[in-house]
Amino acid sequence: MHALTLIIVSLLVFALAYRFYAKFIITKVLVVNANRPTPAHTFKDGKDYHPTNKFVLFGHHFAAISGAGPLVGPVLAAQFGFLPGFLWILIGAVLGGAVHDVVILFASVRMKGYSLTRIARKNIGTTAGFATGFAILFIIITALAGLALVVVNALSHSAWATFTIAITIPAALFVGLYMYRIRPGKIVEASLIGVAIVTLGVIFGEPISKTAFGSYFIFSKSSLSVMLPIYGFIASILPVWMLLCPRDYLSSYMKIGTILLLVAGIFVVNPRIQMPAFTPFIHGGGPIIPGKVWPFVCITIACGAISGFHALICSGTTPKMISNEKDIQFIGYGAMLVEAVVSIMALIAATAMLPGDYFAINLPVDVFATLGMHPVQLSRLPRGCL
Repeated sequence: MHALTLIIVSLLVFALAYRFYAKFIITKVLVVNANRPTPAHTFKDGKDYHPTNKFVLFGHHFAAISGAGPLVGPVLAAQFGFLPGFLWILIGAVLGGAVHDVVILFASVRMKGYSLTRIARKNIGTTAGFATGFAILFIIITALAGLALVVVNALSHSAWATFTIAITIPAALFVGLYMYRIRPGKIVEASLIGVAIVTLGVIFGEPISKTAFGSYFIFSKSSLSVMLPIYGFIASILPVWMLLCPRDYLSSYMKIGTILLLVAGIFVVNPRIQMPAFTPFIHGGGPIIPGKVWPFVCITIACGAISGFHALICSGTTPKMISNEKDIQFIGYGAMLVEAVVSIMALIAATAMLPGDYFAINLPVDVFATLGMHPVQLSRLPRGCL
């Protein structure tokens, strides 16, 4: 089995699903109305409710739903072999995750951009609204704790990473002002300028990190744990078009651009999948995930297949910025399928490694020693890559 087979199959499935199944959901089940005013127009306030170009909003929505989850889950689930995770991403994303996202987004748009809690309270009752609010609070705490840990570890004592992230803030502020105040409607111009600034930040981040100025971007994990919530608070109180949306939009270029380059690389290199379709750990007792493949492959790969966390975004900022109901398919269903492609690429990256190398990277030394495996190609990598 080669990686190219997995890529082609997944892209074909996602394309057919978007063209036919998503269209069926949108036109026959939800019955969107392109002539119906959306909350972005009806309640336009220049803060939360703000009609937004569908491509800009797609970038915001995709960046909001696609964090570390679609990368981490498939890598861990590779313990079961390449096939369980691959099938779950395809089936889960097409029939579950994307449908879930588009239905919640549609419901919120039809109900004045209400949050999921208010939708439950209004349509079911006060008790259901309270239970939904409690569940959402639990999901937020759990998701932020897990995903923030990944971000903090990545930025800790890394001037290059922190500088690159920091430069996106002034870039987003400029792009937001450019699109809506300086030259309203000039999306392409603003995008080119913003992407150029972010790209330059990535390129020059490495040499800057080695200078005295770079020391100002070195932070400990405890400092980052305080700085990230402060940023989140500031971004949440500013008008959504000023920082939150344009920053997500710009970061989506980096995310999607990286994935497209990886897909192109698969077409050129076409690596062989080294992990078998199924490993003995499908029956349980795995060193990474102790449970059986069912249901733990579904639990491990949440973002990228189906994630309840997405309901917070689909009933949060996005429905308040939808300019036309016909954009719901592109943003709700489309963004979820792109996230699924991210998961497929993460799964390929993990399963293209020899099993000994894969487990050596993902397990403590003492646990790896009990497997009777040996790393094969890790010694060829530069020390800084490990």
